Amino acid sequence: MSNKSTPGPRLDVEARREHLLKVGCELFAAQPYGDVWIDDVAGRAGVSRGLLYHYFGNKRDFLITVVEQEAARLREATAVGDGLPYKERLLTILDAYLAYVETRPHGYRALYRGAPSSDAGVRAIMERNQAYQENRILEALTRGGEEPPALVRLAVRGWLAFLVSVCLNWLDSPGLPREQVRDLCAHQLGAAILSTGHPLPDGVRVTFRYADEIPEQARVV
Repeated sequence: MSNKSTPGPRLDVEARREHLLKVGCELFAAQPYGDVWIDDVAGRAGVSRGLLYHYFGNKRDFLITVVEQEAARLREATAVGDGLPYKERLLTILDAYLAYVETRPHGYRALYRGAPSSDAGVRAIMERNQAYQENRILEALTRGGEEPPALVRLAVRGWLAFLVSVCLNWLDSPGLPREQVRDLCAHQLGAAILSTGHPLPDGVRVTFRYADEIPEQARVV
């Protein structure tokens, strides 16, 4: 940890704040919250520690702002596909989600790996974000109509955890094209929904490309 900072370029207030959030995002993505020091953020950003406290109050408030910003960006990025049939809507949402993961790897890691889930403020942000993504999928499944069965909602929640795990591993071990990751996640969601006994809309079929022996009821919608 160092108390020294190298002066950065002169920025206006909003640009300086955004620069600090970018640096914080990178640090929280790379190491646990407890290992990130305000002096490290200030030093990398080229500002004094006092200026960082002036903008954000304390380290926890700084983290909350980083997490809230990235959660909002992810929600905005995936607010696509309204009005499309289920399959096209799902693939459009997944494409947008994975594009966010690819273009903002530090943000995604900070959101799902660097932020301590034991913090009530962080947990509230994450719960709102999950509820948004969950409802996007359920609206597509039910055409925005009836309340989905509890088992279907549970399956979607479990699939969202699968999606996050896949994306974090994809970032750690890149190489697979986005289309393959997207199709994997789409097929996994279809299989999870079918396992509840709930049909998929629009005559969508679930194709299992990587298994020889799949029960007949899991092959056809």
